[in-house]
Amino acid sequence: MFTGIIEGVGVLADRQSLGGDVRLRVATGSLDFAEPKLGESIAVNGVCLTVIAFGSDWFDADASTETLALTTLGGLRDNAILNLERAMRPSDRLGGHLVSGHVDGVGRVLDVREDARAQRWRFAAPAALTRYIAKKGSICVDGVSLTVNETDAQGFEVALIPHTVAHTAFAQTAVGDAVNLEIDLVARYVERLLGHAQETGA
Repeated sequence: MFTGIIEGVGVLADRQSLGGDVRLRVATGSLDFAEPKLGESIAVNGVCLTVIAFGSDWFDADASTETLALTTLGGLRDNAILNLERAMRPSDRLGGHLVSGHVDGVGRVLDVREDARAQRWRFAAPAALTRYIAKKGSICVDGVSLTVNETDAQGFEVALIPHTVAHTAFAQTAVGDAVNLEIDLVARYVERLLGHAQETGA
């Protein structure tokens, strides 16, 4: 599990095609990479990946065909800037919201405009996800825990404070770019429970 609080910004250093899958090498950049472990989970732009090899300032992770098809990882450019977060520990503060690292869909940046010292960002979201996105609720965009300010038929809007822009890949993200979206876990389970209640008449 993750919190959606980005711990560092890294770079896609290399990629290798291996039998249809892809092995990604991520330079850890500003991420605190002390005491890494084989098999640990790291969220890369919101996608939970498993460390299969590492050095002092890099790690390798395999991305399956499904991951490549359902997230933005398959379309990353060389030297792409990446949001990184290591898996949370039981003792960590939950500064954002509970994030699984399992991307629900790919959205797109529609608009960015200045709002005093902050920025207002509008995102398009797949129609199948919009019903889970609620005003003042939480959503994870490229691994960043954000609060939804407004929603509409196309998607949603959030406000990014200067610190968020400066310390995440949003500093390099432009209108038209694709982003990974993960809806709030609570919304997903509420729908499942309500659906089960209707099915059973409970």
